[in-house]
Amino acid sequence: MKDVSAAAAAKFPLACDKSCSAYGLGYCEQAFGRILELERKRSERSKNRFLLVLLSLDGGQNQPCSNIGEKLFSCLSAVKRDIDVLGWYAQNEVAGIIFTEISGGNDYALCEAIGGRIRKKLSWKLDSEEIERVHISFCFFPEKPGRIVSARDLRVYPDIRGRQKSFMNRMLVKRAIDICGSLAALVLFLPLFVLIAAAIKLSSRGPVIFRQRRVGQYGEIFTFLKFRSMYVDSDPSPHVEYTRNLIRAGSRGSGGQSRERGVFKLRGDLRVTPLGRFLRRSSLDEIPQFLNVLAGNMSLVGPRPPIPYEVENYDLWHWRRVLEMKPGITGIWQVRGRSRNTFDDMVRLDIDYITNWSLRLDLKLICMTPLAVLSARGAY
Repeated sequence: MKDVSAAAAAKFPLACDKSCSAYGLGYCEQAFGRILELERKRSERSKNRFLLVLLSLDGGQNQPCSNIGEKLFSCLSAVKRDIDVLGWYAQNEVAGIIFTEISGGNDYALCEAIGGRIRKKLSWKLDSEEIERVHISFCFFPEKPGRIVSARDLRVYPDIRGRQKSFMNRMLVKRAIDICGSLAALVLFLPLFVLIAAAIKLSSRGPVIFRQRRVGQYGEIFTFLKFRSMYVDSDPSPHVEYTRNLIRAGSRGSGGQSRERGVFKLRGDLRVTPLGRFLRRSSLDEIPQFLNVLAGNMSLVGPRPPIPYEVENYDLWHWRRVLEMKPGITGIWQVRGRSRNTFDDMVRLDIDYITNWSLRLDLKLICMTPLAVLSARGAY
């Protein structure tokens, strides 16, 4: 194909090999997925939108004598522009077009217009029975401001989908370690759990356990558990504003006079009780999180689980930290500096952990965590 951008062709020479195309009209699954990944990364930086249109071919894979795929690609070739990309999203099952450089406007109207053109072309080539087997879906990236990207929808993340499939067996082992580790920790810390609960109850009014909505993998909201370290009914607005400034400032270092390159922790926060300061500095407030691990909301090791109002301020590239891995009690940024890191530093560490993840790395971070807790560096 000669209609893909020169940058994509240079980046992915396999995609320009005609032997990779399904019918000489579009890219194979591997090449199409790599171009989609490149378009997403380009969009994360430029903020220029694109539209991924997918057409699933129900039953096409099991009917090798049918030429529906060839007909479909012929129709789609007539719909696409020179700057768009056509190929197999899933070989012989799902065809796709990347409509690049989508301008602003009404998304619904755009989908209706493109969908209408596709259906019209399909009606010229396919009979009614074949058309019944074609399902059209639309996915914009990035989405409208305020939603950024649906973390639940991984259609524009073929690299993540492929990596998850290859990690499947090791993920089952990771889950087994989470269950055994959290059960052992809860038994080990049971006396401490009772003592801390009593101390909290005696030192200030309010519940022992603090419950908070957090964002888990794929944007799933779950109830996050910690020992309460703040006074009841504390106003969250100082932390909301602080977090907004912190994320927007990135690595530039501005974000409030109380901030000293800290991530998410306000120093000298008057909302924190005296006992709470000790619990936070020693990380003992995190013991109830082993219940989250046991429930499957979290893992022993993973990215820090963000609060919903933090996610609302994420840049596009920040989203990867909530897509690929469950959040964890400990992680690479906690071990390598905890709250001394800036937000962008933390995201880069999380992405580095996700990219290079292995069971050996998890065990290494678990072993390094007690030393990081005892040193209390960067803990407020």
